[in-house]
Amino acid sequence: MDTLCLFALAGSRDLGRRIAARLGIEPACHEERRFEDGEHKLRPLQSVRGRPVVVLSSLHSDPGLNVNDKIMRLALFCGALHDASAREITLLLPYLAYARKDRRTKPRDPVSLRYLAAMLEAVGADRVATLEVHNPAAFQNAFRIVTEHLPAAALLVPHVAEPLRQAARIVVVSPDTGGYKRAQDFRQRLERNLGREIDSAFVEKLRSGGELQHGRLVGDVKGATVLIVDDLIVTGRTLIHAARTCKQAGAVQVTAVAAHGLFDASANAILADAALDRIVVSDSVPLWRLENPAVAARLETVDSSPFLAEVVRRIHAGESLNDWLGG
Repeated sequence: MDTLCLFALAGSRDLGRRIAARLGIEPACHEERRFEDGEHKLRPLQSVRGRPVVVLSSLHSDPGLNVNDKIMRLALFCGALHDASAREITLLLPYLAYARKDRRTKPRDPVSLRYLAAMLEAVGADRVATLEVHNPAAFQNAFRIVTEHLPAAALLVPHVAEPLRQAARIVVVSPDTGGYKRAQDFRQRLERNLGREIDSAFVEKLRSGGELQHGRLVGDVKGATVLIVDDLIVTGRTLIHAARTCKQAGAVQVTAVAAHGLFDASANAILADAALDRIVVSDSVPLWRLENPAVAARLETVDSSPFLAEVVRRIHAGESLNDWLGG
C-alpha cells in the first residue's frame, strides 16, 4: 500500500479516514475550494506521478453540497489527477447518483447515467466501483472503462444473519418484480451464511396514474420472519406497502434491508408505520434527513469501511474481486 494515494472528497471524509485506517495508510492531502460565484477548485497537495490513486466520493446531496456540486468536484479533481500523471485513477463511489435514470421511459427522456459516465471517462477515470446500483447491467453498459459493481448483499448479509439464527422460518421478499433478482441473490447468500433453506416471495406492485395501488403477495409468509430487500429507500412507500402486505398475510416480523438510505423528509412519517419492525442500511448516505426518533429506534446502519477497504486492497494488489464477493 506504500504507493497508493487515497483521496476522500468533501462529504466522504469520515468514511475515507476509516477506510485508510484499515489499509494502514493516511488519507492523501488535497485542496477543495468554492469561490463566491459557486465555481470549484480541487487539486492534490502531494505528488501522484506514476502512482495508483483512489478517489472516494459518495454522490448524494448533504447540507454542505448538493449532488451536482459533488459530481462537478469529482470531475475537476479527476482531471487534475490525470494531468498530474497519476498512473491509474479509480473512483470509489459508494452511492452513484443518476444510476436510476438508466433508460428512456418517455419520449426524448435523457439517459442520465450514460451522460455521467461519458463525463467521468472524459476527465481520465480508469475504473469506477460502486455499491449496489438499481440496474447492474445498465451501469456496466453505460461505461467504456472498467466497472466494479459491489453487491450490497455481500456487506449486509453477515450483519442481518446473526439475529436470525433462532428464527423458525425466514422468507426473503422483493417489494416488486423488478427487484426479484436482487432479492434472490440476497437469499442465496443468507442461505450459505446460515446453512439452512430460506424461502422467497415477491409483491406485485401495481401503479395507476403514477400512484401506488394495492398489490398481491406471491408466496407464503405466514408465521415467518420476513426480510424485504431493495436497493435504496427514499420515501419508504414501497417498503411500507410490502410490509403491510406481509403482515396481513401472517408474517410475525418484517425487516427492511437496503444498500442506501436516502430518506427524504417524507420518510420520517411514512417509515413510522408499525408494519415495519426493523430497517437495515449501509452508511453510504449519512442520515441527515431522518429526524423521527420512532424511525431512528428501528434503524441499524452497517459500517461499510471494512468492506470497501478490502475492495481497495484487492484492486491495488491485482487480486480477484469476484472470487471474494462470490454470488
